[in-house]
Amino acid sequence: IATMYSSGLRVSEVVHLHYDDISRTNMTIHVRETKGRIDRYTILSQKNLDLLTEYWYKCGRPKDILFPSFWSGGYLDIASVNQFFKKSAKLAGITRHVSSHACRHSFASHLFESGTDIKYIQSLLGHVDPRSTDVYLHVSNKTLLGIRSPFDNPEGGES
Repeated sequence: IATMYSSGLRVSEVVHLHYDDISRTNMTIHVRETKGRIDRYTILSQKNLDLLTEYWYKCGRPKDILFPSFWSGGYLDIASVNQFFKKSAKLAGITRHVSSHACRHSFASHLFESGTDIKYIQSLLGHVDPRSTDVYLHVSNKTLLGIRSPFDNPEGGES
C-alpha cells in the first residue's frame, strides 16, 4: 500500500516489481509492466525505501520478484492485493468505499496541491495524454482558500 501511494503506482505495476527496479542511489522505481506498455521511472520516498528494506530482510531477501506470492513464488494476484487493501481500509476505520486506485489518485492530488507542476505529475504517472492526468487533479477548498487576488498584491511577486 505504501509503495502504491508514495510512488503513484497501479496495483498491476506493484505486483510486477522486481528487486532490481528499486534504485537506492537515484531514489527511483523503474516501472516496467505498465498499462501503456511504456517503461517509466517514478519517485521513491525515503520512508517507503525504509519499509521496503525492512520487508526485504523479513522476507528472506528476494532477488527477483519484489513481492512474491507466498504460495507459488510467482507474482501476487491483483485481486488478492485489492482484497487486502479493502480489508486494511476497514481495519483503519474507513467506512466509505475505497479501492487501491485511491492511492494513485491521492499521490497525484497531493503532489498537485503541494505545487508540483502537472507535467511532472503526468510523467510520474506515465500518462502520454495530459487529459488522463487531469482526471486525478481536483482543486480542494484548502487550495482555493490559499489563493489571493492579484488585485490585493499590486506589486506582483508572492501572493
